[in-house]
Amino acid sequence: MFDRLTDAVKHLIILNVIMYFGTTLLNGNEALGFNRLILAAFYPTSDFFHVWQIATHMFMHADLSHLFFNMFALFMFGPALEYRWGTKRFLQFYIFSGLGALGLHLLVKFIEMNYLGGPRNYIDVPMLGASGAVFGVLAGYAMKYPNSVIQLLIPPIPLKAKYFILIYIGLELFLGFGKFSTGIAHFAHLGGALAGFLLILFWEKTGRT
Repeated sequence: MFDRLTDAVKHLIILNVIMYFGTTLLNGNEALGFNRLILAAFYPTSDFFHVWQIATHMFMHADLSHLFFNMFALFMFGPALEYRWGTKRFLQFYIFSGLGALGLHLLVKFIEMNYLGGPRNYIDVPMLGASGAVFGVLAGYAMKYPNSVIQLLIPPIPLKAKYFILIYIGLELFLGFGKFSTGIAHFAHLGGALAGFLLILFWEKTGRT
């Protein structure tokens, strides 16, 4: 559908790649005393929390596969939205989705620790990655291009975007509420999709998209 990589998507991918390899190379450097997790997002009452993590966590990744799949999804679905909205509005959407992901993640963690008997050391478990922002992009793509056909790899079948994102969100809900120890912040993914969905509804109501 699109013959080139759009500016915001291209620079987001470059920034995420630089952040991953740069922080990995510097990690554990004794002279600098640098730990790359200082850029991940910790719970606000954690001793490891710093205010800059609100922004930096969106550009950090745990490993190469985490980085690859997030950037691949951004590469596949981001340009369509940037073409439609322009670079400035796409970046607003991307960042808003990422912040929404963090917000829901922290809210769920608060509820787990204070009302569901979750261990207090939850505050020292960091969240990192562009997944929340990317889930916003997926939700936005499904809303703006609902009948666009996506060719899945596993299983190898074509599926319309609107069904793909509904199935994906359903899976995230199942894994999130099922308490599966996957090491993945499922509610952050849901928060990103929800934030993107709500922002598009707001834009449509105000005639901006």
